[in-house]
Amino acid sequence: MPDRGGGPTGPRIRVGQPSRRVRTLLMTLGVLAVLAMAFVMFAGFWTDWLWYRSVHYSSVFTTTLWTKIGLFFVFGLLMAAAVGFNIWLAHRLRPPLSAMSMEQQSLDRYRMGIAPYKRWLLLAITSLVGLIAGASASGQWRTWLMWVNGVSFGQKDPQFHLDVSFYAFDLPWYRFLLGFGFAAAVLSLIAAALTHYLYGGLRVTSPGARATAAATGHLSVLLGVFVALKAVAYWLDRYGLAVKSSDFKATGNWTGLRYVDANAYLPAKTILFCIAVICALLFFATLWRRTWQLPVIGFGLMVLSAVLIGGLYPAIVQKFQVEPNEQAKEAPYVEKNLKATREAYGIAGTAVQDYPGASDTEDKAELRDDADTVASIRLMDPNIVSPTFQQLQQVRNYYAFPSNLDVDRYSKDGKEQDTVLGLRELNLAGIPKNNWINDHFRYTHGYGVVAAKGTEADSEGRPVFTEYNLPSKGDLGSYKQQVYYGEKTTQYSIVGGPQKEIDYSDDSGEKTTSYQGKSGVSLAGPVNRAAYAVAFGEPQILYSGAIGEGSRILYNRTPKERVEAVAPWLTIDGDAYPAVVDGKIQWIVDAYTTTNGYPYASRTTLGDTTADSLTAANDQRAVVAQQNQVNYIRNSVKATVDAYTGAVKLYQWDTEDPVLKTWMKAFPDTVESKKSISPDLLAHLRYPQDLFKVQRELLTRYHVRDAQTFLSGSEVWQVPDDPTNKSGSAVPPYYLSMKLPGESSQAFSLTTTMTPNGRDNLSAFVSVNAEAGTPDYGKISILKLPTGRTVDGPKRVQSQFNSEPSIAESIRLLRGGDSEVEYGNLLTVPLDGGLLYVEPVYVRGGDLKYPLLRKVLVTYGGNTAFEDTLGEALNKVFGAESSTAPPEEDTPKPPATGNPTVQAALADAQKAFDEGQEALKKGDWKAYGEAQKNLEEALKKAEAAQAEADKAAGGSGADKNTDKNADKNADKDTGGDAGKNGDSGSSPSPGPSAEEGSGSG
Repeated sequence: MPDRGGGPTGPRIRVGQPSRRVRTLLMTLGVLAVLAMAFVMFAGFWTDWLWYRSVHYSSVFTTTLWTKIGLFFVFGLLMAAAVGFNIWLAHRLRPPLSAMSMEQQSLDRYRMGIAPYKRWLLLAITSLVGLIAGASASGQWRTWLMWVNGVSFGQKDPQFHLDVSFYAFDLPWYRFLLGFGFAAAVLSLIAAALTHYLYGGLRVTSPGARATAAATGHLSVLLGVFVALKAVAYWLDRYGLAVKSSDFKATGNWTGLRYVDANAYLPAKTILFCIAVICALLFFATLWRRTWQLPVIGFGLMVLSAVLIGGLYPAIVQKFQVEPNEQAKEAPYVEKNLKATREAYGIAGTAVQDYPGASDTEDKAELRDDADTVASIRLMDPNIVSPTFQQLQQVRNYYAFPSNLDVDRYSKDGKEQDTVLGLRELNLAGIPKNNWINDHFRYTHGYGVVAAKGTEADSEGRPVFTEYNLPSKGDLGSYKQQVYYGEKTTQYSIVGGPQKEIDYSDDSGEKTTSYQGKSGVSLAGPVNRAAYAVAFGEPQILYSGAIGEGSRILYNRTPKERVEAVAPWLTIDGDAYPAVVDGKIQWIVDAYTTTNGYPYASRTTLGDTTADSLTAANDQRAVVAQQNQVNYIRNSVKATVDAYTGAVKLYQWDTEDPVLKTWMKAFPDTVESKKSISPDLLAHLRYPQDLFKVQRELLTRYHVRDAQTFLSGSEVWQVPDDPTNKSGSAVPPYYLSMKLPGESSQAFSLTTTMTPNGRDNLSAFVSVNAEAGTPDYGKISILKLPTGRTVDGPKRVQSQFNSEPSIAESIRLLRGGDSEVEYGNLLTVPLDGGLLYVEPVYVRGGDLKYPLLRKVLVTYGGNTAFEDTLGEALNKVFGAESSTAPPEEDTPKPPATGNPTVQAALADAQKAFDEGQEALKKGDWKAYGEAQKNLEEALKKAEAAQAEADKAAGGSGADKNTDKNADKNADKDTGGDAGKNGDSGSSPSPGPSAEEGSGSG
């Protein structure tokens, strides 16, 4: 119409709408936001791909990625198609609109409102359900790969006589498909019902029929599909009984069929399957009958049958048939559970032999000599002496040892020696100044191995180091000492570029290096730098001048996370340990294949069964995938991680494991054959602690083979709590070189004790041969103590130690002043029918913030000794001296509580040292100079006091030289290096001195 107004001319201004410039700006910002989100997603994908390519496991990344993508699209499209088709069909079957009721008139507004957007709405709904279904399905990539690549176990379950692979690989996939089918049926039913209601096919308040014939037929078919799927579920539930967990009052956790399952639930599931099939056919018949009368009746009968047959009938059988004679009824099924559980956890070959618990040998001299040869008794507790390693061998504050050291064995002069060792790993908290360059470019790695004899201490209670100083030297020979990958190395580092790295410092000053390995991802290109800047949330990576030609970024640096990343189908042991192998430091990682689908084998939760007093105090020792419930486990893979290059290698250790064979089919060329393990590496492989902890927990109940005994519970054992601390957690198993009764030589073993359920006397001593490459490797032996005699367990032995008046008085004296007493590992050793208990006792004296071995507790046959050395304690317990021990004068005796004058001087030295470090941090050079002067005076006093004490005691020149050299080293380290480098020094390194002046611990 023409403009009839006389108002002003010119362009119209639309009130409430943004201008073109604002709209352009908003569109630009929106596009930029979308691009930013896309780049963030790309950065995550791209950095993952680069990392997998850098470790040469790109096939793991691509196989996993394509499997996830395939499952996402296949099941996403199937769900979208199912829901979309039923919406379309319901719309197509809508009735023609005629007389409108009030209900239809109100719905008409909605119909008109969505009419222009029907296609878009349909696309949105199907896309949403497709995305959700696809994302859920992509998470089942492990289930799919195991189903596709599954191999036979060669064993059949005792109930259905199907191969175990059906339960481990097939049944989980069938259950996923069934769950997906249920979800598709329910969503399609809901979508179709809503569409029929919206377009008049279903009426709630309108007069006349509640549903059109078309709507009735459509919805009946969908209900029929749902009931048919329920029939399939009933059929699969029959097989699920073989892997069903239940609480059985006689034995606790139970997996597999019991009497009520085999005689009530199993026939009930078969009957319900038949009823469900008939009910589904009745629903499908409504396509012709157009009435819901029969299907509804059938469905009601199915529900009633599920209650009566599936619930009430088994309860009646349990109450009136099983409970009156439970042991007789359940015994055949317990036999199956016993056999399957022992096979699934690798404890079927456990050898049980009776052990008297007391010696009948009257020759005390013979017992004393046997005590020297039965075991290499470890006095250096790896879980106690880490602070001692830290104080004596840290050398620089930017190095640190793990809180729990490791036990390994090394050969010298053809003789095996149990060794406690740890790596100097990078400690960012100890560098002089924290900033981005120092944290990620200059301080990038640790340096060297520190090792000590496990069975000895020197005259002052310090470890006898066999590898020491910086750079490390000693018995381990020449090897690559830089530690770029370790348990404490969790931050990323950028190496190999223009910025030099601090390698180590010695008397001549600071040494620098540049990483020469091929590990890590190149940051040469702008795309890689941008991707890592986004992935790590660190924009400086993008523009920092410290990054240039040759720069590489190292991350995922702990051994456990590297192995888990390249083999996500493995469960990783909680304790990776280092070893010097073929001139390199290698981290050795034990890895497990598991399943929870082994029929009749009882389940266990890894996090619970592998927990002990060490994991309670150290999260790093926790097993990966702690919440996993499994009922089959094998140490099928031994993995190594190079501490310098980060190279990961997986070795097939269990060549018969069908689960590993399945994963090797899914990820070909990722696991090397067992033959590829070098002899040097084989010498350091050992039986893993976490597997043994799982097995010992199962052996508390499954050491018996008789169903009646198992059901009675009279032979149930328990793993005792650690008596040496108040954590309330289980005692950890201990590595120990020892020989069992009937054996001619010592074998490196993993040992533990068992007590009766709820009591503190000893039930059994359990050990496993941990020495890889020997015929008996993995053989579990149980020495079963008599039930008619009370043999003291660890807790009672510890209580006796603490309650003995003379020992209690000695402990009180050791605790004098600011000293603290720490109990080491309580070791149990079978000896001539009895049990020898040995426990080292450490003292943290005053300002000396590290434990030193001061006493050894020993008990055997009711006799207890608390002496300065193990030899003296054994002599006292047996009332005889060893015929193989060195002469007494060749073994210097440390004073029980140390020379007071020397201790006071050393305390003054420690105080002056601490004051100097504090002044150094504050930049107070005057105070620092005074502290260094006080330190020098205190060390001179200590040297003079020690010399006087040696003179009075007739000490040897070697001991004097030891103290003098240690004092000089301490003075040089704490004064000279700290002043030159601006770095805090550490206490003296007693490497060769400790070895020269060593005595029997």
